Amino acid sequence: MAVLVAAAVAVPLAGAGRARVPAPVPAVVAPPVAANLDAVYAAHRAGAREAARMAGDHGDLKRAAVDRALAGRQLLHFDGRGPGRVTEVLGDLARAGRVAVLVPGSDTGLDTYARFRAAALALHERLADETPDGTRTAVVAWLGYETPGTLGTAVATTGRAEEAAPGLRALVRDVRAVAGQRARVSLLCHSYGSVVCAEAADGLDVDDIALLGSPGTGADTAADLRTRARVWAARGTDDWVENVPHLSVGLLGTTVGFGTDPLSPAFGARVFTAGDGGHSDYFAPGSVSLANLTRIVLGDTRAVTS
Repeated sequence: MAVLVAAAVAVPLAGAGRARVPAPVPAVVAPPVAANLDAVYAAHRAGAREAARMAGDHGDLKRAAVDRALAGRQLLHFDGRGPGRVTEVLGDLARAGRVAVLVPGSDTGLDTYARFRAAALALHERLADETPDGTRTAVVAWLGYETPGTLGTAVATTGRAEEAAPGLRALVRDVRAVAGQRARVSLLCHSYGSVVCAEAADGLDVDDIALLGSPGTGADTAADLRTRARVWAARGTDDWVENVPHLSVGLLGTTVGFGTDPLSPAFGARVFTAGDGGHSDYFAPGSVSLANLTRIVLGDTRAVTS
């Protein structure tokens, strides 16, 4: 690990030299509640439309297309500056009894948002098929932090996760304010996103936290997360993250690595089956992993396979 991190210090981040795409500052809106949700969506859609115009004028047609697509969706937040941040809602959040919040890992930004959204959409569609009559669901795709690049030191430390945690806590508060206290809320945290969820977990008002393809959380045990939520963990048999050393060492003035493997008995999570998929396959339609995640979100925990 020391060799890999030392090499990463010397290798520039992919895209580090990319010119910043101009975009407006995010819309200033009242905290979302059920009564003003449509107005919040409308304000951030307007921001995305303006960002698309500015990106097009700048000559970045790819970013302009991404922004334009977002301008037609339900946005709890939008910031088109730099790598970009967006929180998109799939479904009727105000009336949802089951809510899933997806937290992405490294190399996720507006330019790669379609990949992240595809995961949220797959879960949303599976929930629609499996949800009992009379129960509504919503999926929140939270790209609310600047994710680390795979090439670079940030992906091997908790720094970005520590910066992201307050934003995730605020998002959960907003979800509760809109959906209400009766809603069941689950965090589904992929790869480096599991480090973010671990940093935010202490006292967080959620029912379940699922760690998917996690390199570790920075905590020795699930109990160290100090959460009332059930903590789940899964890893596909073809996921390369299995080969990441589960240790934590001091190097170059920082702590590198995330410690205990969340799938190990020592960590104490509820381990569930993810099938034979790779690192990006946890939300693949028809997969064992997606089926189990759907059961967790719906609260059908006895049906989760392990």
